[in-house]
Amino acid sequence: MATETVKKTKAPAKSKSAANAVETEGAVTAAPAVAKKKAVKAPAKAKTVDVAAATPTYAEIAQLAERYWAERGWQDGYAEQDWLRAERELLGAAS
Repeated sequence: MATETVKKTKAPAKSKSAANAVETEGAVTAAPAVAKKKAVKAPAKAKTVDVAAATPTYAEIAQLAERYWAERGWQDGYAEQDWLRAERELLGAAS
């Protein structure tokens, strides 16, 4: 059994003037201009940041927090504030 392959052909392309013409009661008039779609630009690529390089290590935060503690004269009761201040400063410096 032989298999027959059939190619489909495209319809002939219309000329621009024929495509824009509109027939009205026997008279041919120009069709209104059709607005062309504008190409949409792809959004700009986001700046990639290496998270491992931007994130301070535990040791770096602890060292800076201890420095803040020393600056306050080794006063107790502010460990969390010192830690958060050290994190903020190191994260801000990495950006």
